[in-house]
Amino acid sequence: MSKKSEHKLKLNRVTKRLPNHLRKFIVKQPYEEYTAQNHAVWRYVMRLNIDYLKNAAHSYYLEGLEKAGISTDYIPKMEGMNRILKEIGWAAVSVDGFIPPNAFMEFQAYNVLVIASDIRTIEHIEYTPAPDIIHEAAGHAPIIANSEYAEYLRRFGEIGSKAISSEKDYEMYEAVRHLSIIKEDPTTPAEDIEKATKVVNDLQNNIGELSEMAQIRNLHWWTVEYGLIGTLENPKIYGAGLLSSIGESKNYLNKDIKKLPYSIEAATINFDITKPQPQLFVTPNFAHLSYVLEKFANTMALRKGGLEGVEKLIQSQNIGTIELSTGIQISGKFSNVISHQNKPIYIQTIGKTALASRDKELIGHGTNNHSDGFGSPIGKLEGINLAIEDMSPKDLEVYGIYEGLTTELIFEGGIKVIGQIITGKRDLQGKILLISFKNCTVTYNDDVLFKPEWGIYDMAVGKEISSAFSGPASNESFENLYKVPKEKTHKISYSKEDKKLYSFYSEIRKIRESNSLDLNKIEKIFNEVSIEYPEEWLLLLEIYELVNTFKNDFSNKVLNKLKALKTNKKYKKLVEDGINLLSKNTIKQQ
Repeated sequence: MSKKSEHKLKLNRVTKRLPNHLRKFIVKQPYEEYTAQNHAVWRYVMRLNIDYLKNAAHSYYLEGLEKAGISTDYIPKMEGMNRILKEIGWAAVSVDGFIPPNAFMEFQAYNVLVIASDIRTIEHIEYTPAPDIIHEAAGHAPIIANSEYAEYLRRFGEIGSKAISSEKDYEMYEAVRHLSIIKEDPTTPAEDIEKATKVVNDLQNNIGELSEMAQIRNLHWWTVEYGLIGTLENPKIYGAGLLSSIGESKNYLNKDIKKLPYSIEAATINFDITKPQPQLFVTPNFAHLSYVLEKFANTMALRKGGLEGVEKLIQSQNIGTIELSTGIQISGKFSNVISHQNKPIYIQTIGKTALASRDKELIGHGTNNHSDGFGSPIGKLEGINLAIEDMSPKDLEVYGIYEGLTTELIFEGGIKVIGQIITGKRDLQGKILLISFKNCTVTYNDDVLFKPEWGIYDMAVGKEISSAFSGPASNESFENLYKVPKEKTHKISYSKEDKKLYSFYSEIRKIRESNSLDLNKIEKIFNEVSIEYPEEWLLLLEIYELVNTFKNDFSNKVLNKLKALKTNKKYKKLVEDGINLLSKNTIKQQ
């Protein structure tokens, strides 16, 4: 990323820590592109949410909105949110819709909220399948004010970003992203949406064995997105999906929706983004979320390593890392593993590979040095109980492992390394990590794994694989770690009529904020809107908000028009909710 683009993104002390492979997802918030109707949609949803959620949400919700710098009246600006979020050690960045799951999790590990820069259209005001600023800013940000929950989110990101994906996971991600983009675009033909929905449903129904990423996404969904907290009989909302959708919030607190105690079992329960959820999970407190997360982490290759871990990386066909018992880390695309008695005895990567220790790339062992892959035996030498990593300098000499000697090393399981040792590499504690040979041949039975003419052979030292995880050990090793999606969120083209309507929204906003009502102007706008936009309901609610206390012919006229719109099933609940909210506020003012 160039210095110019970094300056443009206005990185702060939190976002400056982000590696380049994450920064490429950040986009400038298109604040000037939000229409006056967009701001009215934000205001409508936020006012209804706050009215309902002040009693239904976790106690940190209202305080959190204030701490995150989120106003009821305006779509928040990233800069404003960041000024306030930095006080609790977090930041927010704008992105284009859904980003790859591992990248999303990794942002979280750096205490950064990713916020989709678009806002739902009025057609999807109650719920949108696409991530939008209402969901992200008004849903995710408020509960971060609770330090225990904030730490859970960070830790979730740290662990989740290491989860190993399958090919199906990436297919699912692309299918869901595509569906969310076209569904939010009002110009998309219905048959295209049907087709895309079928693709998502087919993938969801044929996902097969759940990968680590699929399971961690399930845990994320049932907590961060749709989580409830408290008792089964009287739970409160903290999940962003519920906090950002008033309709869903009310439905899910219904007694008809099954409430289950939150446990590790939630990792195996899939969700369907195209349908209402049949159950929700209730955690007694935020500490329990971290307990379940750690319990799940103990089942991951990240902590178990072994043959199963490297096999998961091979199946994923993505860049991953194995860490050996010495601490040496091998990062690349794993293509093969040879096993003996259910233990890995040789691993092989294909293409660019990097070696690291303690998440720092070893000097001279980046992808330029290992551009054609890397292979190494794992385990103890045959007939010798002491592993190479545990040998003292005297032991190494006894067993013929020292510089300048042409030696033959035969490992348990049959891997044979013959060559002249030219150097070794140790960690800061003096533990040997790597032995380099020239004129080296590596074989397994009749298979030749390395030939002398291929150059220097670097052999990693380690008796076992202690960890296997997604992504590289060092952020410096691979530039193009995640793909930025080619399909971008569709920018809506507004017609002349649309722009005229938005100008009316703008006029009404100005009148409301001026605290000086120009009734003639308001009535003129109302008359024009009623004729030219007969199904416009939200602007009429904003007009009614200004005049409803007068109880005169004009206010009755606006109310009657709204009541007429209620006969249309599409607008009935939206209009009713708006009028009820105005009635409550009028009573309060009196």
